[in-house]
Amino acid sequence: MAVAREHTVYGTMTTASYAVAGLLVAGAFMSLMVAAKAADVPMAIHAWLFTFALLAGAFVIGTRHFAALEQRAGADDGSGYSDAVVKAGVIATLFWGVAGMLAGLYIALELAFPVLNFDTAYISFGRLRPVHTSGVIFAFGGNALIATSFYVVQRTCRTRLAGEIAPWFVFWGYQLFLVIAATGYLMGVTQSKEYAEPEWYADIWLTLVWVTYLIVFLLTLARRREPHIYVANWFYLAFIATIALLHLGNNLAIPETLTSSKSFSLFSGVQDALIQWWYGHNAVGFFLTAGFLGMMYYFVPKRANRPVYSYRLSIIHFWSLIFIYIWAGPHHLHYTALPDWAQTLGMTFSIMLWMPSWGGMINGLMTLSGAWDKLRTDPVLRMLVVSLAFYGMSTFEGPVMSIKAVNSLSHYTDWTIGHVHSGAMGWVGFVTFGAVYCLVPWLWKRERLYSMALVSWHFWISTMGIVLYITSMWVSGILQGLMWRAYDTQGFLEYSFVETVAAMHPFYAIRALGGLLYLTGTLIMVYNCWRTIRGDLRSREPLTTATPAQLNLQPAE
Repeated sequence: MAVAREHTVYGTMTTASYAVAGLLVAGAFMSLMVAAKAADVPMAIHAWLFTFALLAGAFVIGTRHFAALEQRAGADDGSGYSDAVVKAGVIATLFWGVAGMLAGLYIALELAFPVLNFDTAYISFGRLRPVHTSGVIFAFGGNALIATSFYVVQRTCRTRLAGEIAPWFVFWGYQLFLVIAATGYLMGVTQSKEYAEPEWYADIWLTLVWVTYLIVFLLTLARRREPHIYVANWFYLAFIATIALLHLGNNLAIPETLTSSKSFSLFSGVQDALIQWWYGHNAVGFFLTAGFLGMMYYFVPKRANRPVYSYRLSIIHFWSLIFIYIWAGPHHLHYTALPDWAQTLGMTFSIMLWMPSWGGMINGLMTLSGAWDKLRTDPVLRMLVVSLAFYGMSTFEGPVMSIKAVNSLSHYTDWTIGHVHSGAMGWVGFVTFGAVYCLVPWLWKRERLYSMALVSWHFWISTMGIVLYITSMWVSGILQGLMWRAYDTQGFLEYSFVETVAAMHPFYAIRALGGLLYLTGTLIMVYNCWRTIRGDLRSREPLTTATPAQLNLQPAE
C-alpha cells in the first residue's frame, strides 16, 4: 500500500515539476547563447558545462527518471524519510575527500620538490592549491554537511524532507558548482580571494543552490512533528544562513562583460581586505565550526548512546559562539593599513572566542560520562572524541595566534598552515569520518561496518599523519619567523629569503609524509564503506570484541 502510494507521488509530473524543468531548459538556452559569444576559452567551456548539466536535469525530471531514481535508491523504505539524497551525499563526500586530499598531497610534494610541476601551468602550485582547499573544505566538508543536515533534521523533527525535487537540486547543483570551480582553477580562472576563488557566474549559481538549501531546511523544520528544535538543527541553520550572508557580501563584483569569466570586486584597497577576512574567518567560524558542531551534537550522543551532557550549556554555547565569531575577522590583518582599533577589536573578540569554543568541547566530551569504556571497543566513537580534542586545541591556539605580539612572529609563516590543518584534519576530518562511519550501515541497513578493525587502522594511521603534519609546520613556522626577524651586528637582515626557503625543505618533506598517511587512512575508509554498502562482513575482527548492540549501530527514529 505504501509502495503504491509512493509510486503515485513520484510517477506523476506535477505543476512544480514542469516549472522546474522549464526553468532548467531556459537556463540551458541562456548558457548556450553565452557559449556562442564567449569572450574567452574558460567561459566557453563553463557555458557548455552549464548547458549540458541543465539539459540533463530537465531530461531527468521531464522523463520521470527522477521518480525511478528515488524508488531504486529507497527514497522511502518504510521509515518515511527521504534518504536517497543522503546516500548520494555520503558517496560524494567520500569521492571529493579523496580528490581534495590527493591534490593537497601533490602540492605538498611540489613545495618539497619543485621539479614536480613539470613547467606545466595546469598542475602548478598556484592552480592546484585552490583545488585542494576548495576540494577539502567545500567539496568534502560541504557534501558532508549537506548530507548529515538532511539526515539529522529528518530524524530530530520526525518528518520527511520538504520538497521532492528541491533536495536533489541542492545536491546536484552543488556538484555542478564544485566542478565549475575546480576546472576554473586549473584554467587560471580565479578572483584571488581566499576561500572565495570562483568567479562571478559560479557565485550566482551557488547563490541559487544555497538559497534552495536554506528553504528546504526551514520548511522541514516548519513541518516538524516534534515541538522542540534539537540543538544540532540550530547549529546547522546558523551555518546555512550565515554562509549565505557571507557569500553575498564578499562576492559583490562587476563582470567585465556578461560573456567574460573576469570580474572586478566592488570593494578596493583596505576595505576589500577587511570584507575578505570578515568572510574568510567566518567561513572557518560557520562552515568549518558551526556546521560541524551540529554534526557533533547529533553523532556523539547517538554513538555513545548518552544524552547531551548539558542542554543548557549547548544553548549558551550556540548564542555566544555565533555572536562573537562574526567580529573576529580583523585579526588576520594585524600590522596592515587597517585602522589599529579594528585590529584590536578583532583580537579582543578572538580571545573571547576561547570560552564558547571550549564550552562546546567540554559539552561533547562530558557527554561520554559513564560511557568512557566504549572507547576501548568502538574506534568510531574514539574518532569522534579525538575530533573534539583537536577542536579544543585549535580553538585555544587560534586566540593565542590572534594576539599582536604572537601574530608578529606567526603571520605569513607555516605556523598558520599547521594551525589550519590541526583544525581541518583533526576536527573537521575526524568528526566527518565518524559521521560517515555511522551513516553508512544505518542508511544501507547493514548489521555493522564491514570491518571495525579497518576503522582502527584508519584512526591510527591518520592520527600519525596529523601529528607529523602539524608538528613539522609548527617547527617550520617558528623557524621561519625567527629567521625573518634576525639581524646581524650591523643592523642588516641575517638571512636572505632563499636561505629561509632552503631551511624549510626537511619540514616540507615530513609534511608530505604526514599528508600521505592521512590520505592512506581515508582510502582505507573508502574501501571499508564500499564493502559495507555491498553487504559484506569481515568474519574475524582482531582489534575489537564488541557486539553490534554494544556498538549501538541502530539509527535514531
